[in-house]
Amino acid sequence: MNTSIVIADDHPLMLRGLTDFLTSKGFNIIGSAKDGNAAYNLIVKLKPEIAILDIRMPHRTGLEIAEACKKNDLDTKIILLTFDKEEDVYDQAIEHGVYGYILKEFAIEEIETCISNVANGKSYFSEEIASYLNASTLEQKPDKLDLLTKSELRIVKLISENKTSQDIADELSISVRTVDKHRSNIVSKLGLDNKPTSLSIWANLNKAFL
Repeated sequence: MNTSIVIADDHPLMLRGLTDFLTSKGFNIIGSAKDGNAAYNLIVKLKPEIAILDIRMPHRTGLEIAEACKKNDLDTKIILLTFDKEEDVYDQAIEHGVYGYILKEFAIEEIETCISNVANGKSYFSEEIASYLNASTLEQKPDKLDLLTKSELRIVKLISENKTSQDIADELSISVRTVDKHRSNIVSKLGLDNKPTSLSIWANLNKAFL
């Protein structure tokens, strides 16, 4: 559990609470910051595996930091903490390659699961956000789902349950290579980009239709 983590939040209580909680759980917190510039400088300097950032901070927002990390090819995986349920903020997070997105009111309950998913290269988004966004889009089934074959739909459903390619291969008794081939077909049919997290985010958001 030695994943190196930097935490940034401009609310001292939240920052201390989260730092103390994660430290007590054995996580390796290597730095903390109270504003966006300090947070970004820590990421550049310490190269943590994960940065947990408040989405709204002085000087730089969590989103701006995620964008800068992506632009500068930094390997740190970003988890955003937010009170925001706005769809455009969520879309920007996905666009900037954010791995985790947690609503602050569930931070303590969800953060450990989120970190372990992200540390393994899997995205994690608060279910509350996915269900809120699904409700706000009036439960419209994406047309592109109709382009997928039965096998592809089954794979997308398993991806929405955060299963890895290996898990899916085991469950369907096929090779990992076949799963990966299906994944790349699904990505191209859905018009997604090739980032490893894009398909799992899409699958999570459209869980209700699978």
